[in-house]
Amino acid sequence: MATLSEIRALLGESRFHWSDPAPWISLEQELGIEFPADFREIIDAYGSIVINGQLYLKHPAGHLLHDLGTMLRRDLDLWREEDMAEFLPGPAGSNPGDVLPVATATTGEAVFLRVPEEPAAPWRVVVQEMDSPSWTLYEMTFGEWLLAYLRGRDVTLCARDRAPDGPSYEFLP
Repeated sequence: MATLSEIRALLGESRFHWSDPAPWISLEQELGIEFPADFREIIDAYGSIVINGQLYLKHPAGHLLHDLGTMLRRDLDLWREEDMAEFLPGPAGSNPGDVLPVATATTGEAVFLRVPEEPAAPWRVVVQEMDSPSWTLYEMTFGEWLLAYLRGRDVTLCARDRAPDGPSYEFLP
């Protein structure tokens, strides 16, 4: 399993260091799920950021201009529309087997977490390419997927051409 220390080694030291669980608890209660621990740990460490000018990650703290809850509600509405739902491997939502939009990319991809069918099953990553009807299921946790992205592996999004000097991030305004 990917660790935050491996991500920090590639992306750089985190500077957000959120420790209040209240925004997560509120969003999880609203959705009826509990986000995977690695996803929460990464987002709590870095906050709302853009990686390599491409991949947008957002924290659930509501005081932020770019927060996860607002993005999730908007994107769930979009992906539940009849003409968009056909581009996903299952319904957009927070029920078992659904896909939950958690990140976006400037290159048109949407990153989802697939809600496990069974409580003990791992969460998986699904990436949908907006410019085509294709999607890819990655049999890895969010942390593993992000680590592969940061290492320049092709996980639908690819950092090689976006980060010739290595991965970097900026806080979202």
